Amino acid sequence: MSAVTTLGITLGDPAGIGPEIVAATLAKLPDEWIRRVIVYGDRGPLERGARAMGVTLPEVMMASPGTGERAIAGAPDETTGAAQIGYLETAVADAAAGRIGAIVTAPISKTWAKRAGFAFPGHTEMLADRLGARDVVMMFAGPTMKVALATIHVPLADVPRTLTTFGVRRTIELVTESLLHDFGIAAPRIGVVGLNPHAGEGGLIGREDRDIIAPACTTCRTATVEGPLVPDAAFRMSYDAFVAMYHDQGLIPVKLVDFDESVNMTLGLPIVRTSPDHGTAYDIAGKGVARAISMQRAVELAVAVLGRR
Repeated sequence: MSAVTTLGITLGDPAGIGPEIVAATLAKLPDEWIRRVIVYGDRGPLERGARAMGVTLPEVMMASPGTGERAIAGAPDETTGAAQIGYLETAVADAAAGRIGAIVTAPISKTWAKRAGFAFPGHTEMLADRLGARDVVMMFAGPTMKVALATIHVPLADVPRTLTTFGVRRTIELVTESLLHDFGIAAPRIGVVGLNPHAGEGGLIGREDRDIIAPACTTCRTATVEGPLVPDAAFRMSYDAFVAMYHDQGLIPVKLVDFDESVNMTLGLPIVRTSPDHGTAYDIAGKGVARAISMQRAVELAVAVLGRR
């Protein structure tokens, strides 16, 4: 089995819906894919997830730190916080060593991970740090739209001073590279969404669109880039991908139209990384009602991108 085509799946918080959506996803994978999968997590929670979802687990390779066996669905604590970090650290170490070519991450709890010593706002920042990626971009890809974020986990009040022309330009470049090479789009069209109402109205309603975003839209040679677009109308337009300036500006339209099938993809890493676009859902964990579609699409996208790369 080639390390480049091997897929790692992390279980996420074993007290959340991760075990259920991973089990349901594994149960639907064809045999040729299962042979390429390593699950990073404890078998006990995964088997309980399979029973809750009413599916039969296939024989699958597992790499387990053994820290989350006693997790109770819907009852996170410091132990499950440590477990989800352990799964992720083990998978990323294997990726850094060239043993796997992609990671699909089930949801973690940022709160419980932090309580267990996790020093990052989320998966994206940790993966960039561990894998030596200077610039990374969070992009959400669904059947209707693809949206990348110029800033990620930044408080709304800090977004204007976080934005830079270099940062927006680099986001556009990474999105262009992904559309070309990961999605096979020969001549990408990218819409860059403005920050302020009316995209700043020429500086009358904020200067960021004119002074920061507009210059970043004029330098890409391998894609058609248009912007800054008026935010309240931008997502009705037809582009291969959008670049949004902040988290909720991009995530609200994606989750409105592609909620079940959207996939979070990290651009700029030396490996492929995808994940479902939802959280741990403690309120329904263990009940067998979690929808696994986004997790299934995350695995499908990871396999497809591995094939193209």
